This record gives sequence, structure tokens and C-alpha cells, in this order.
Amino acid sequence: MIPHARLPDGTALPALGQGTWHMGERADRAAGEIAALRAGLDLGLTLIDTAEMYGEGGAERIVGAAIAGRRDEVFLVSKVYPHNAGGKRLAAACEASLKRLGTGTIDLYLLHWHGAVPLAETVAGFERLREDGKIRFWGVSNLDADDMAELAALPGGGACATDQVLYNPEHRGIEFDLLPWCAARAMPVMAYTPLGQAGALLRSKALAEVAKRHGATQAQVALAWCLRRPGIIAIPKAATNAHVQANAAAATLRLTEADLATIDAAHPPPRRRTPLAML
Repeated sequence: MIPHARLPDGTALPALGQGTWHMGERADRAAGEIAALRAGLDLGLTLIDTAEMYGEGGAERIVGAAIAGRRDEVFLVSKVYPHNAGGKRLAAACEASLKRLGTGTIDLYLLHWHGAVPLAETVAGFERLREDGKIRFWGVSNLDADDMAELAALPGGGACATDQVLYNPEHRGIEFDLLPWCAARAMPVMAYTPLGQAGALLRSKALAEVAKRHGATQAQVALAWCLRRPGIIAIPKAATNAHVQANAAAATLRLTEADLATIDAAHPPPRRRTPLAML
């Protein structure tokens, strides 16, 4: 059973979904990527996260093919480049994403990171897209606590539904200020790269020790660690059926206080504010 998180308005969505970064970059991998996403839907991983940046639209095309005929099952997330995040460029970028995804509406549309376009202009554009039925909800990605406070103070800024940020045992800085800020507003946080980058996290001796206790893998422990907190939505990428099944199984893994202490000893929580980590 896949756990759920809730948006500020109470809308429920899976707390464990599917990421697509680096999908859609090679034609010879497309069929396998589509099959993996469909397998994830079968297992209840019905939140799919993508972006116009991923494969310069290639990942969105993969997602569009995977959800064809199954759109009603999916909570669909995509992201807009910062340089497209205002005025006519925002409307055009959204239309292009909708076309690649083969749908009339994106469930959650995110600003990929804070660029030169003022946040007020982006918020106004998102609200127009929502009024036009092009998107259901909007949010942001890679914004730190100060940025979120600035956003919330803008006209319409209180409608932000989520912040998608880097979060895993190696990168815990958001626990100091950003996570409490979002939790106080009943705003879920989406954790990208929850399994770490380049395999370093999955070689952690602490994760290996915990995994051995549970007969699990280090990757499953890393996902269970993210999901231990209410209001966290993890979006690992999986390009094979076996990997998707392993990710889904992590939803049933419950870490003990002893497990968490083992991980904390090797990957300690922050004691002071740190700059937001980004990939």
C-alpha cells in the first residue's frame, strides 16, 4: 500500500512516485522507460514527475506515451524553465508541455528554480493558467526558506502547493528551516534524488547495516528514510521493471528508532542553517 500525502487544500496524492530525470534522452531506451513507468502505475506509483528540461522535452514525451489511455490514474507533475516562467513564454511553455504529455491539464506545474523572472510575474502567470484550466495546482522547486517567505507574501503566493528540493540522508539541510516552514503551512515537500547521486549514498555503511536488519536494500532504506516524515513525497527514478518493484516495496518498510539513530550517526541532521543544496 503506497502511503499518501496531502496538498494544503486536502487533495491526496501518493507519497512515493516516479521521477523521470534523464529519461527520453536515447531512442533505444524509450520502450523500456515507458514500460517501467507503466509498471509503476500498476504498483500504485501514480504520481509522475517530469520537466520540460529533461531531455529537452524528451522525458515529457516518454511520460505521454506511458500514460496514454491511463491519464485518469495519474497525478502529473511537470516543471517550467526559469527563463520561460513569465508572460507569453510561460503560456507557450505550458502549451508545449501539454502537447508532449498528450493531456489537456497538468495536475501540478512547478517553477524549476528561481531565475531572472520576478516571482510575482510567475505567480500571476500560474494563476492565469489555473483559471484557464491548463493546470490544477502550481508550486516551485529549489527555493529555500527565504525565497518561500518572499513567495508567500506576494499576491496569490499563498496558493503555492509544494516545494520540490534535494533531500536524502546526505543532504538534510532543509530539516533546519525549510521543512518546518512548509509543515507549518501544511505544505508537502517533494524530495528529488532521494537515492543520492552517483551511488555514493547507496554505499553508506549505515544504510547497509539497516538494510541487513530488514532484509532490504540500501535504496529501499533510503526511500523509507524519506517517507518516515509526514508530508514528504519521494520521486525516485526507475528505468526498469525490477527497479520499480523494489522502489514500491520500500513503502512497506518501517524504520525503527534504532535504525534512525544508526543513520543519524553517519549522516547527522543539521545543527545550523545551511545553503539549499541543489543538483
